[in-house]
Amino acid sequence: MIDIGKKYVNIEDMLSGGQSIQIKPEGYSMYPFITPGRDTVIIKPVGSYIPKRADIVLYRRNHGILVLHRICKYTDEGFYMVGDNQTEVEGPIAYEQIKGVMTAVIKNNKTIYTDNIWYALAGRIWLILRPVRMCIARPVAAFKRKVKKIIGQ
Repeated sequence: MIDIGKKYVNIEDMLSGGQSIQIKPEGYSMYPFITPGRDTVIIKPVGSYIPKRADIVLYRRNHGILVLHRICKYTDEGFYMVGDNQTEVEGPIAYEQIKGVMTAVIKNNKTIYTDNIWYALAGRIWLILRPVRMCIARPVAAFKRKVKKIIGQ
């Protein structure tokens, strides 16, 4: 496995060459499951694997950037993606645009594999809650801020 760190490498070349990679995603689109600047993800090449609903995949937008999002649904037209901190669905994304599949997240030096029953269940529930997740996330975030302020962090 290759740890990308701050080095410039062609992620797509590495994945298409069969190498798994370890990266720190940027941005808050996958929060709370992936926290930017803290968490690291392990991504394996998609190979011949057909991603399924709730998988987190790395894909390239048409003429755009690489994005790490969760599969919301798939149809004959392609895959439909959504960030865990978003409600708007993006797609269709062609299978050829998918470069890799996340297999684990490293949080506070603890590796959590995506096939862990609790992690998988939480991801599926969060996906089902997509239409109302902002109504849940905002009060939870406010509560966490108050608790941190009270305990002095």
